[in-house]
Parts: sequence; C-alpha cells; structure tokens
Amino acid sequence: MDGVLIIDKPRGWTSHDVINFIRRTFAIKKAGHAGTLDPMATGVLVVLLGGYTKYSDRLMAGEKEYQAVLTLGECTDTQDATGKVIKESSVPEFNKKDIEVVFAKFTGETEQVPPMVSALKVGGRTLYKLARQGKEIQRQPRKIFIEKIELKTFDKKNISFSVVCRKGTYVRTLCEDIAKHLNCCGHMSYLRRIRSGDFSIDQALAVEKLKSATARDLEQWVKKQ
Repeated sequence: MDGVLIIDKPRGWTSHDVINFIRRTFAIKKAGHAGTLDPMATGVLVVLLGGYTKYSDRLMAGEKEYQAVLTLGECTDTQDATGKVIKESSVPEFNKKDIEVVFAKFTGETEQVPPMVSALKVGGRTLYKLARQGKEIQRQPRKIFIEKIELKTFDKKNISFSVVCRKGTYVRTLCEDIAKHLNCCGHMSYLRRIRSGDFSIDQALAVEKLKSATARDLEQWVKKQ
C-alpha cells in the first residue's frame, strides 16, 4: 500500500511507536514518517506508506503549526515537562504588550541553539545519547525561521500561544528562550502540532480508531499526492 496517512499522535507515544503499531496492525512492511514529534507532544504525524517513504524530505520541508504552553518559574534538563527541574526563579510581573514584544524578537529568521535532548548529531555523536550519559557538549546556533507567534492566553504562571515555523525549529527551546527574555526560567508544558505542510489536525485519525479498522478502511483513509 502506497500513500500518506495522517495520524493524531497520542501523548506518551514516540513517533516510532506509531509506525510500529501501523506496521503490526495492517501487516505493512514499509512505513516511515515525515517529522518527529516528542513523546509528550500530540497532533499531526504524517505517516508515509510504501513507495511514499521516498518523499519524506519534501514533506518535512513544509511549514509546521503548533499550539504550546510555556510554564514560567522552572527550567528543566529537557526544556519540557518530562525533565528534571534544574533551576527555579521568581516570575516578574508582565502584561500582554511585554509578551508580544518578546514574541516579535523571535519572528522571522533568527538563530537557535539546538537542545541536548534531540536526535541531532554533532561530530558523529547523537546528542540525546550523550545527554543520557549526563554529558553536555557545545552546539553551534542554527538558523531557523518563525513565520508567526500569536498569543492566546496568559496568567502569572503560563503563556499559551501558537507558532508557525519551518523545519528545524525546536518549540521547547523557543519556550525557554522566551522565558529568558521575560527575565525568568521556563519550560514547555504542552505541545500540539495542528498542521504539517498541507495536512491539518482535522484530517488526522486517532490511534483508537485504527485499532478496530480493517485493511479496506485503511485504503479509504490513505491519501495519494
């Protein structure tokens, strides 16, 4: 079977867990995905079946849109809620304009230092494997592009926002960097991808729905493009 299947990845699953589930459930030998989601994240995962696995790079190049929550006052070793708190700070008072001024600093082309807990390789060494060993190495900043950051809601502790960005942008690193510009610590406590390229969350299938699906159902859901 060849084509694209859009899955709403559940929290706690790795992207590879989803691929293995689809392979096992529908006896599909060749499957992959275009754009990894961290285990704590949910939302659009573009699954590629059969000959469509060769289109991974092209599909990953499209814009991504996320909904995120930044929780202030605590930094973690993973930059998200799954990590260990390594630093705490008081949270200064701020208003809507303060947040939007900071957001503007990250809009357009900027540089971002990739996190240690990532699949990137530096000098042939995978960063997350080094992080598991308690090691941290210097990473060079990489150019990223953020099309838009839009504030949704905020209170004294949390800032909810949406972000449209290009490939290579780490939203958890963005969260920590935004917190720094607000003069405090912070980490990403929620992440949901609602769009990847031309595919939106409205098109995504829940894993629970796949559990009772037949091969014929799958054929109807698979997209060709």
